[in-house]
Amino acid sequence: MSTTTRPGPVTTGPAHRAETSSRRRRPRHDAGPLVYGIALVVVAVTLGPVVYGVLGGFRTNAQLAEAPAAMPDPWVLTNYVGVLSNPDFWRYTLNSTAIAVITTALVVLFGVMAAYPLARYRFRGREKLFMVFVTGLLFPATVAIIPLFILVSRDLGLGNTWWGVALPQAAFGLPMTVVILRPFLMALPDEIEEAALLDGATRVGFFWRILLPLSGPGMVTVGVLAFVGSWNSYLLPLLLLQDETKTLPLGVADFSSEHSADTAGVFAFTTLAMIPALIFFLAMQKRIVNGLQGAVKG
Repeated sequence: MSTTTRPGPVTTGPAHRAETSSRRRRPRHDAGPLVYGIALVVVAVTLGPVVYGVLGGFRTNAQLAEAPAAMPDPWVLTNYVGVLSNPDFWRYTLNSTAIAVITTALVVLFGVMAAYPLARYRFRGREKLFMVFVTGLLFPATVAIIPLFILVSRDLGLGNTWWGVALPQAAFGLPMTVVILRPFLMALPDEIEEAALLDGATRVGFFWRILLPLSGPGMVTVGVLAFVGSWNSYLLPLLLLQDETKTLPLGVADFSSEHSADTAGVFAFTTLAMIPALIFFLAMQKRIVNGLQGAVKG
Protein backbone atom coordinates (compact mmCIF):
# COMPACT_ATOMS: atom_id res chain seq x y z
CA MET A 1 0.00 0.00 0.00
CA SER A 2 1.47 3.35 -1.06
CA THR A 3 1.19 6.45 1.00
CA THR A 4 1.08 9.95 -0.41
CA THR A 5 2.69 12.73 1.52
CA ARG A 6 0.74 15.93 1.19
CA PRO A 7 2.57 19.23 1.36
CA GLY A 8 1.97 21.24 4.47
CA PRO A 9 -0.19 24.29 4.39
CA VAL A 10 1.41 27.45 2.98
CA THR A 11 1.51 30.22 5.50
CA THR A 12 0.40 33.51 4.01
CA GLY A 13 -0.74 35.34 7.10
CA PRO A 14 0.36 38.81 8.17
CA ALA A 15 2.98 37.40 10.55
CA HIS A 16 4.65 35.45 7.76
CA ARG A 17 4.64 38.44 5.42
CA ALA A 18 6.15 40.63 8.12
CA GLU A 19 8.86 38.05 8.78
CA THR A 20 9.66 37.76 5.08
CA SER A 21 9.86 41.50 4.61
CA SER A 22 12.08 41.83 7.66
CA ARG A 23 14.47 39.27 6.18
CA ARG A 24 14.64 41.14 2.90
CA ARG A 25 15.10 44.49 4.57
CA ARG A 26 18.66 45.65 4.67
CA PRO A 27 20.20 46.06 8.09
CA ARG A 28 20.18 49.61 9.35
CA HIS A 29 23.47 50.97 10.57
CA ASP A 30 23.20 53.99 12.83
CA ALA A 31 26.03 56.48 12.82
CA GLY A 32 28.17 55.96 15.87
CA PRO A 33 29.81 58.52 18.13
CA LEU A 34 32.99 58.37 16.05
CA VAL A 35 31.17 59.59 12.93
CA TYR A 36 29.54 62.46 14.79
CA GLY A 37 32.86 63.34 16.38
CA ILE A 38 34.63 63.51 13.02
CA ALA A 39 31.78 65.59 11.59
CA LEU A 40 32.02 68.05 14.47
CA VAL A 41 35.77 68.37 14.01
CA VAL A 42 35.36 69.05 10.28
CA VAL A 43 32.66 71.66 10.95
CA ALA A 44 34.77 73.32 13.62
CA VAL A 45 37.84 73.48 11.39
CA THR A 46 35.79 74.84 8.48
CA LEU A 47 33.58 77.36 10.25
CA GLY A 48 35.87 78.23 13.15
CA PRO A 49 37.98 80.86 11.34
CA VAL A 50 34.88 82.35 9.71
CA VAL A 51 33.02 82.71 13.00
CA TYR A 52 36.14 84.11 14.69
CA GLY A 53 36.51 86.73 11.96
CA VAL A 54 32.84 87.75 12.11
CA LEU A 55 32.92 88.10 15.89
CA GLY A 56 36.28 89.85 15.75
CA GLY A 57 34.70 92.62 13.70
CA PHE A 58 32.41 93.38 16.64
CA ARG A 59 35.35 93.90 19.02
CA THR A 60 37.94 96.58 19.51
CA ASN A 61 41.65 96.12 19.04
CA ALA A 62 42.10 96.42 22.81
CA GLN A 63 39.67 93.56 23.39
CA LEU A 64 41.46 91.40 20.84
CA ALA A 65 44.82 92.09 22.46
CA GLU A 66 43.53 91.42 25.97
CA ALA A 67 41.53 88.25 25.26
CA PRO A 68 41.85 87.01 21.65
CA ALA A 69 39.41 84.11 22.07
CA ALA A 70 36.73 85.89 24.13
CA MET A 71 33.29 87.02 22.99
CA PRO A 72 32.67 90.71 22.23
CA ASP A 73 32.01 92.59 25.47
CA PRO A 74 30.68 95.10 24.72
CA TRP A 75 29.62 94.63 21.11
CA VAL A 76 30.79 97.49 18.89
CA LEU A 77 29.60 98.39 15.39
CA THR A 78 32.20 100.99 14.54
CA ASN A 79 34.34 98.59 12.52
CA TYR A 80 31.52 97.52 10.20
CA VAL A 81 30.17 101.06 9.93
CA GLY A 82 33.64 102.28 9.01
CA VAL A 83 33.94 99.70 6.23
CA LEU A 84 30.47 100.42 4.86
CA SER A 85 31.21 104.14 4.80
CA ASN A 86 34.47 103.56 2.92
CA PRO A 87 34.01 104.41 -0.80
CA ASP A 88 36.82 102.04 -1.76
CA PHE A 89 34.80 99.10 -0.42
CA TRP A 90 31.87 99.89 -2.69
CA ARG A 91 34.14 100.42 -5.68
CA TYR A 92 35.72 97.01 -5.09
CA THR A 93 32.25 95.50 -4.71
CA LEU A 94 31.08 97.00 -8.01
CA ASN A 95 34.12 95.65 -9.84
CA SER A 96 33.73 92.16 -8.36
CA THR A 97 30.01 92.10 -9.14
CA ALA A 98 30.47 93.25 -12.73
CA ILE A 99 33.24 90.75 -13.46
CA ALA A 100 31.32 87.91 -11.79
CA VAL A 101 28.12 88.70 -13.73
CA ILE A 102 29.97 88.88 -17.06
CA THR A 103 31.82 85.64 -16.32
CA THR A 104 28.62 83.86 -15.30
CA ALA A 105 26.74 85.00 -18.40
CA LEU A 106 29.53 83.85 -20.71
CA VAL A 107 29.94 80.51 -18.95
CA VAL A 108 26.24 79.69 -18.98
CA LEU A 109 25.58 80.86 -22.55
CA PHE A 110 28.57 79.27 -24.27
CA GLY A 111 28.51 76.25 -21.95
CA VAL A 112 24.98 75.25 -22.83
CA MET A 113 25.64 75.93 -26.52
CA ALA A 114 28.66 73.61 -26.40
CA ALA A 115 26.91 70.93 -24.35
CA TYR A 116 23.82 70.84 -26.58
CA PRO A 117 25.39 69.20 -29.69
CA LEU A 118 27.54 66.95 -27.52
CA ALA A 119 24.39 65.70 -25.78
CA ARG A 120 21.70 65.66 -28.49
CA TYR A 121 23.59 65.06 -31.77
CA ARG A 122 25.34 61.91 -32.91
CA PHE A 123 28.40 62.60 -35.03
CA ARG A 124 31.82 61.17 -35.56
CA GLY A 125 34.34 62.11 -32.90
CA ARG A 126 31.72 63.30 -30.42
CA GLU A 127 33.20 61.47 -27.46
CA LYS A 128 36.72 62.57 -28.35
CA LEU A 129 35.56 66.17 -28.46
CA PHE A 130 33.90 65.73 -25.09
CA MET A 131 37.14 64.34 -23.68
CA VAL A 132 38.83 67.61 -24.67
CA PHE A 133 36.55 69.41 -22.19
CA VAL A 134 37.12 66.71 -19.59
CA THR A 135 40.87 67.13 -20.00
CA GLY A 136 40.41 70.86 -19.47
CA LEU A 137 39.45 70.12 -15.86
CA LEU A 138 43.05 69.13 -15.22
CA PHE A 139 44.46 72.54 -16.12
CA PRO A 140 43.60 75.41 -13.75
CA ALA A 141 44.12 79.01 -14.76
CA THR A 142 47.23 79.28 -12.60
CA VAL A 143 49.27 77.04 -14.93
CA ALA A 144 48.78 79.51 -17.78
CA ILE A 145 48.76 82.74 -15.82
CA ILE A 146 51.84 84.27 -17.51
CA PRO A 147 50.72 83.51 -21.11
CA LEU A 148 47.25 84.81 -20.19
CA PHE A 149 48.74 88.03 -18.87
CA ILE A 150 50.71 88.56 -22.11
CA LEU A 151 47.75 87.61 -24.33
CA VAL A 152 45.21 89.79 -22.56
CA SER A 153 47.43 92.81 -21.91
CA ARG A 154 49.58 93.01 -25.03
CA ASP A 155 47.69 91.20 -27.79
CA LEU A 156 44.07 91.93 -26.90
CA GLY A 157 44.63 95.25 -25.17
CA LEU A 158 42.19 94.36 -22.37
CA GLY A 159 44.51 94.86 -19.44
CA ASN A 160 43.01 96.62 -16.42
CA THR A 161 39.44 96.03 -17.70
CA TRP A 162 36.51 93.90 -16.57
CA TRP A 163 36.48 91.93 -19.82
CA GLY A 164 40.17 91.16 -19.55
CA VAL A 165 39.48 89.16 -16.38
CA ALA A 166 36.04 87.82 -17.28
CA LEU A 167 37.04 86.25 -20.60
CA PRO A 168 39.83 84.00 -19.24
CA GLN A 169 37.72 83.06 -16.22
CA ALA A 170 34.85 82.05 -18.51
CA ALA A 171 37.19 80.05 -20.74
CA PHE A 172 38.54 78.05 -17.80
CA GLY A 173 35.01 77.62 -16.43
CA LEU A 174 33.67 76.05 -19.63
CA PRO A 175 35.02 72.50 -19.04
CA MET A 176 33.17 72.12 -15.75
CA THR A 177 30.04 73.63 -17.29
CA VAL A 178 30.02 71.21 -20.23
CA VAL A 179 30.73 68.20 -18.00
CA ILE A 180 27.75 69.08 -15.76
CA LEU A 181 25.29 70.11 -18.48
CA ARG A 182 25.92 67.31 -20.98
CA PRO A 183 24.43 64.43 -18.95
CA PHE A 184 21.63 66.75 -17.83
CA LEU A 185 20.69 67.49 -21.45
CA MET A 186 21.06 63.83 -22.44
CA ALA A 187 18.49 62.88 -19.81
CA LEU A 188 15.77 64.92 -21.53
CA PRO A 189 13.45 62.56 -23.48
CA ASP A 190 13.90 62.43 -27.25
CA GLU A 191 10.12 62.41 -27.64
CA ILE A 192 10.01 66.08 -26.64
CA GLU A 193 12.34 67.05 -29.45
CA GLU A 194 10.55 64.84 -31.96
CA ALA A 195 7.18 66.35 -31.04
CA ALA A 196 8.57 69.86 -31.38
CA LEU A 197 10.03 69.10 -34.80
CA LEU A 198 6.72 67.61 -35.94
CA ASP A 199 4.98 70.80 -34.86
CA GLY A 200 7.23 72.78 -37.16
CA ALA A 201 9.91 73.95 -34.77
CA THR A 202 13.49 74.11 -36.00
CA ARG A 203 16.40 72.77 -33.99
CA VAL A 204 17.39 76.31 -33.09
CA GLY A 205 13.83 77.06 -32.01
CA PHE A 206 13.72 73.87 -29.96
CA PHE A 207 16.98 74.90 -28.29
CA TRP A 208 15.82 78.39 -27.29
CA ARG A 209 12.14 77.78 -26.55
CA ILE A 210 12.06 74.29 -25.03
CA LEU A 211 15.52 73.03 -24.13
CA LEU A 212 16.73 76.09 -22.23
CA PRO A 213 13.66 76.31 -19.92
CA LEU A 214 13.84 72.56 -19.20
CA SER A 215 17.56 72.74 -18.41
CA GLY A 216 17.08 75.57 -15.92
CA PRO A 217 18.30 73.66 -12.82
CA GLY A 218 21.54 72.65 -14.52
CA MET A 219 22.15 76.18 -15.79
CA VAL A 220 21.55 77.61 -12.32
CA THR A 221 24.06 75.14 -10.91
CA VAL A 222 26.87 76.06 -13.29
CA GLY A 223 25.95 79.73 -12.99
CA VAL A 224 26.30 79.74 -9.21
CA LEU A 225 29.61 77.88 -9.38
CA ALA A 226 30.93 80.34 -11.97
CA PHE A 227 29.76 83.37 -9.95
CA VAL A 228 31.31 82.19 -6.69
CA GLY A 229 34.53 81.15 -8.43
CA SER A 230 34.84 84.54 -10.10
CA TRP A 231 34.04 86.38 -6.87
CA ASN A 232 36.83 84.55 -5.01
CA SER A 233 39.39 84.78 -7.82
CA TYR A 234 42.61 86.45 -6.77
CA LEU A 235 45.65 85.64 -8.91
CA LEU A 236 44.31 86.66 -12.33
CA PRO A 237 42.85 90.00 -11.11
CA LEU A 238 46.11 90.62 -9.24
CA LEU A 239 48.07 90.54 -12.49
CA LEU A 240 45.55 92.30 -14.74
CA LEU A 241 43.81 94.92 -12.57
CA GLN A 242 45.13 98.09 -10.99
CA ASP A 243 43.81 101.00 -8.91
CA GLU A 244 40.17 101.76 -9.83
CA THR A 245 39.34 98.32 -11.26
CA LYS A 246 40.52 96.15 -8.36
CA THR A 247 38.15 93.52 -6.99
CA LEU A 248 37.19 92.75 -3.40
CA PRO A 249 39.86 90.07 -2.78
CA LEU A 250 42.50 92.57 -3.88
CA GLY A 251 40.81 95.22 -1.76
CA VAL A 252 41.02 92.97 1.28
CA ALA A 253 44.74 92.49 0.69
CA ASP A 254 45.32 96.22 0.25
CA PHE A 255 43.25 97.09 3.32
CA SER A 256 45.12 94.50 5.39
CA SER A 257 48.44 95.99 4.32
CA GLU A 258 47.46 99.60 4.88
CA HIS A 259 45.71 98.96 8.22
CA SER A 260 47.82 96.13 9.59
CA ALA A 261 47.52 97.54 13.10
CA ASP A 262 43.72 97.70 12.91
CA THR A 263 43.02 93.99 13.34
CA ALA A 264 39.34 94.46 14.16
CA GLY A 265 38.86 96.60 11.06
CA VAL A 266 40.53 93.95 8.89
CA PHE A 267 38.15 91.34 10.33
CA ALA A 268 35.16 93.54 9.50
CA PHE A 269 36.38 94.25 5.95
CA THR A 270 37.03 90.55 5.29
CA THR A 271 33.65 89.52 6.66
CA LEU A 272 31.72 92.01 4.54
CA ALA A 273 33.73 90.97 1.46
CA MET A 274 32.65 87.32 1.71
CA ILE A 275 29.00 87.89 2.69
CA PRO A 276 27.56 88.53 -0.85
CA ALA A 277 28.96 85.32 -2.33
CA LEU A 278 27.95 83.36 0.79
CA ILE A 279 24.37 84.63 0.70
CA PHE A 280 24.11 83.97 -3.04
CA PHE A 281 25.41 80.43 -2.64
CA LEU A 282 23.10 79.62 0.29
CA ALA A 283 20.08 81.06 -1.53
CA MET A 284 20.75 78.82 -4.54
CA GLN A 285 21.75 75.74 -2.55
CA LYS A 286 18.63 73.71 -3.32
CA ARG A 287 18.82 74.53 -7.02
CA ILE A 288 22.46 73.45 -7.08
CA VAL A 289 21.56 70.09 -5.53
CA ASN A 290 18.71 69.58 -8.00
CA GLY A 291 20.97 70.41 -10.91
CA LEU A 292 23.70 68.01 -9.79
CA GLN A 293 21.13 65.27 -9.18
CA GLY A 294 19.85 65.70 -12.72
CA ALA A 295 23.39 65.50 -14.06
CA VAL A 296 24.10 62.31 -12.09
CA LYS A 297 20.85 60.67 -13.23
CA GLY A 298 21.67 61.57 -16.81
